[in-house]
Amino acid sequence: MGVNRYLPHVYVLPEDDANRQLALGFQLSLDPFMLRRMQVLPVAGGWLRVLEGFLSDLVVTMGRHPGGFAVLLIDFDGDAGRLGLAKNRIPGSLTERVFILGALTKPEELKSRFGLTYSEIGSKIAQECRDGSDTIWEQELLRHNAGELARLRECVRSILFS
Repeated sequence: MGVNRYLPHVYVLPEDDANRQLALGFQLSLDPFMLRRMQVLPVAGGWLRVLEGFLSDLVVTMGRHPGGFAVLLIDFDGDAGRLGLAKNRIPGSLTERVFILGALTKPEELKSRFGLTYSEIGSKIAQECRDGSDTIWEQELLRHNAGELARLRECVRSILFS
């Protein structure tokens, strides 16, 4: 099911299946009335393909629908500079509406660190987004997302949790 493009909404473009499962766990934690405000897109198959997919598919859609936001879920693979590289590819007109998040290494490490399924981790992330806490996000594999997370919460929280 797609989003209602005429209401504020969020697209999530995951790099791989682990990131997709995290996003679906998040989405399943939403109030049923908010489900049409978030769409998890098909797996891109690599962080560069996430950017390519965003540029080829979502840029035009988001240009037509100013209530749209995008979360690009990528693996940082231990490369702290990847965020900057990815942000440089986002068109200037959309930089305030696009957020790049992901595990510092790979989501598989999150799963083993927390002892939870990807869906359970996604659900906990949704709960923290709803109540404003940061227990999961303060872990070493996720704390590098702090800047993007603050921007995301400011823009998207009211869309998904109103």
